[in-house]
Amino acid sequence: MAFAAPMGGRLTARNLLLVALAAVLPGTASAKTYFVVVGGLGGELQYAKRFDTQVSELVDICEETAGDSSLVESLRGAVATKEAVEQAFGRLRTQLKPNDTVAVFLVGHGSFDGRNYRFNLHGPDLTAVRLKELLDSLPVQDQLLVNTSSSSGASLEQLTGDHRVVITATKSGGERTATVFGRYWVEGLREPEADINKDEVITALEAFRYAERQVAAYYEKAKKLATEHPRLKGDAASGFTLARLGEQPDVASNPALQSLIAKRVELERRIAQLRARKDSLEPAAYVEQLQPLLVDLARTQAEIDDIAEKP
Repeated sequence: MAFAAPMGGRLTARNLLLVALAAVLPGTASAKTYFVVVGGLGGELQYAKRFDTQVSELVDICEETAGDSSLVESLRGAVATKEAVEQAFGRLRTQLKPNDTVAVFLVGHGSFDGRNYRFNLHGPDLTAVRLKELLDSLPVQDQLLVNTSSSSGASLEQLTGDHRVVITATKSGGERTATVFGRYWVEGLREPEADINKDEVITALEAFRYAERQVAAYYEKAKKLATEHPRLKGDAASGFTLARLGEQPDVASNPALQSLIAKRVELERRIAQLRARKDSLEPAAYVEQLQPLLVDLARTQAEIDDIAEKP
């Protein structure tokens, strides 16, 4: 297919990008990231308030990252039931495309009876067995589950799977005390210190490392024996972009900006996947594949910034 330069202008790199976007984006479904945030039982008032605040902050962060509030679903309070969670996953199954990504956050208390882990909800609890069934039912490979509850480590091995990253606040079901991990997980999604490579993007891996450090520092400062030890399983944590630092553009009423942001998300994911395979590639082949992706990402970000700066 041949492309003509815009009337009255030459075919610059900027125009080439616009032509490419016009040709590709409208006719194809760009990959999206869907978010589910579930706030479980708080029990005591102090915990209920803490969990509700964390859920609210997570929802805000997810909506900023997604650029579209329809991609974020939250359940909290009395409406956060096992049935409601199952219904939310049912809706996801009808919306997801194979190249999409899903990130699920559980905020609340968990319990472990020596055999089964349960995330505490109004009415029947959500067991690790049922949660695995729900995650396995989604028609996408790339999944992230972050469980900030007590005893969450009991579910780690059971929930881990191919293309799924699982993060838990504890290393086992025996760590039953209310955790502080959730507080630092949310903090890490807004904290520049968490941005290890200084690209103004916070990945799941960066947020985890930040929270892990802060949890250890918390117990050391309090001179208490640590009752939680966060864990991460899965090889693709660096491929999940969860937050961006700095002022974010308003994309709700700008389809062009929505398309560019969707393209950016897809490029970031492809770069992360390539970096995960770096050791299996010859150095020259790795650089050859990486360079065009980085150039495309830089051009896409320049387009986003250009549109966002316009009044």
